[in-house]
Amino acid sequence: MKCDPPFIKLLKEPKKRVRWLTESETQRLIMALSPHLADMVIFSLETGLRESNVTLLRWEQVDLSQRIVYIEGDDILKSEKAFVVPLSEIAINVIKRQVGKHSKNVFTYKGNPIRRANTKSFKNACEQVGIENLRWHDLRHTWATWHIQRGTPLEVLQELGGWSDFKMVKRYAHFTHQHLQKYVNRNPTNASTNIPTLRKFGQ
Repeated sequence: MKCDPPFIKLLKEPKKRVRWLTESETQRLIMALSPHLADMVIFSLETGLRESNVTLLRWEQVDLSQRIVYIEGDDILKSEKAFVVPLSEIAINVIKRQVGKHSKNVFTYKGNPIRRANTKSFKNACEQVGIENLRWHDLRHTWATWHIQRGTPLEVLQELGGWSDFKMVKRYAHFTHQHLQKYVNRNPTNASTNIPTLRKFGQ
């Protein structure tokens, strides 16, 4: 006698988590952090670099004359390709504040290289200013979200962030709608005269 296989309910794959900071949250967090962590937060928000690419950044990777840093491809970067990160004026100022503190590493604490930034001190500062559910990697999400909200094209964001997979970038596309506006009106100049007035709902 042939039996039907048992019914197995398949669970949906969980959605990717995207947590990002508002400008107000960012200002409160930076004010609550110690100077060395505040500088790393600011630099992360200006470059979109991952935690390890910031904490392990070396002076040999920095070229202030060209306003760039070189990021080497590795497992931490999730890509085998190296890429160049252009620096904003704010990021350059952060770099300049570190000059003379260490001969090899850019970011240090009390003269010693920093290995981790997502520390108890960082978490305590978040709690102090009422910021919940935030990890250090969310600074990268914040950087990407702010870029999208300012109108940075997805393909440009992909290059800036060093993503090899375009799917990773598209997760941020829903944070803006300006690029869709031009498609909603079939004839924007005469739309009000060609379309009859809609009745109010329920009439």
